[in-house]
Amino acid sequence: MKCATTDCDAAATLRCPTCVKLGVDGAASYFCSQECFKAFWKMHKGAHAGANAEAELKRLRGFEHFEYTGSLRAGRLSAPRHVPSHIARPDYWKSGVSKSEEQSRRSARITQLGADEIAAMRKACRLAREVLDIAGRAVCVGVTTDDIDRIVHEACIARESYPSPLNYYQFPKSCCTSVNEIICHGIPDDRPLQDGDVLNIDISLYHGGVHADLNETYLVGNVDDAGKALVKSAYDSLHAAIAMVKPGILYRDFGAVIEKVARSNNHNVVRTYCGHGINSLFHCAPNVPHYKGNKAVGICKPGHTFTIEPMLTEGTWRDV
Repeated sequence: MKCATTDCDAAATLRCPTCVKLGVDGAASYFCSQECFKAFWKMHKGAHAGANAEAELKRLRGFEHFEYTGSLRAGRLSAPRHVPSHIARPDYWKSGVSKSEEQSRRSARITQLGADEIAAMRKACRLAREVLDIAGRAVCVGVTTDDIDRIVHEACIARESYPSPLNYYQFPKSCCTSVNEIICHGIPDDRPLQDGDVLNIDISLYHGGVHADLNETYLVGNVDDAGKALVKSAYDSLHAAIAMVKPGILYRDFGAVIEKVARSNNHNVVRTYCGHGINSLFHCAPNVPHYKGNKAVGICKPGHTFTIEPMLTEGTWRDV
């Protein structure tokens, strides 16, 4: 293979990483050196636009026969955002697969953090809270969730942090934005927020060798009473569970109090997704289900760090 740079016939073995990610094949993606690649970049990057459009069309076609449960539809995605090379990255940033998490799943052992690790977690969580507050202030009618993703990404970078969702098992964005009937892990796109929407923003970042993970639900414009009641019910169930946290509490017991609060408000608790351990790994033991009668393993001990994130519905708890 020859170098794609004009007037260079040298043998080429290096490939443009963006071309690899977009699936661009052929001689146009090969270069003989970093110098040639940089010199030809302004011309070469035009090849990415067509590939992006083709990949986006293919993605949207994949939803043609999806059984939507409401009026929301998949929108168009912008390209994944760039993280400067000086920012420390988790092990999955390039491959999309966390080998350390894959290894940890072979054991149900819950990691107990030491004083220095707890201090690192507290700092990462403070930074993530700052980012979430910045994102929340941007929420209004007409703003797209992709706009919010850009704001989140830039806020993470400004804090020398890697946005944890980015390329985590190929997730294409820097935060999760879940609107209305989307339970969680919604992908930011070009749909403008509408009056009456309920929006959850889930922020995770990697800083100082550990991850932080938190979310909040926002009311967009004039939300109806049912929507407000649902958000309050989820908030109350969360804080009922947080009030239980102390050494000796079984992880399976949080679900009972969460479901009690939810059912008292005629809401159901989603069972597919649960809280989780978090430290140097984005997701790890323990699992923290949010419903009564679950079989979660483990007892709260000093040094455990984990999330509780109940997801409630007006209708069935089952997802599609």
